[in-house]
Amino acid sequence: MRTFDFAPLYRATVGFDQIADLMDRVLTTEGTQPSYPPYNIEKLDDDSYRISVAVAGFSEADLSVEVRENALIVSARKADEDEDRTYLHRGIATRAFERRFHLADHVRVNDATHADGMLHIELHREVPEALKPRQVSISSARQIEKDVVDSKAVN
Repeated sequence: MRTFDFAPLYRATVGFDQIADLMDRVLTTEGTQPSYPPYNIEKLDDDSYRISVAVAGFSEADLSVEVRENALIVSARKADEDEDRTYLHRGIATRAFERRFHLADHVRVNDATHADGMLHIELHREVPEALKPRQVSISSARQIEKDVVDSKAVN
């Protein structure tokens, strides 16, 4: 695994420490990220996204979707109802999990639906009006009065 030194970034920029921290966090947890449950992240259009998580064997009551501090946390806890069953082979995983997705600024979770063993979470980026680009009108040129400095006042 490669490590990167973000010290030059900290020396040359102001206010980008969150990006460097995010990159550092992603790079350090890259090898330890669990693969269960599998998921997809889709870009539906310029400002809409969908996260689909395969949650076969879990009911809506077992699942939890929470947004906390720019993080989307999807978790599941299955009640132990299989204690009286004897399995010869158990290939369907219904173990508890917690999956975290870091959300960019202004990304909001709109909806979550559970159907056919899939949990679909709809996200949308809502850029505030103050941050959206705006057109500035250009007026015709007018004579700008220049300040004339009185030579007697200066000397």
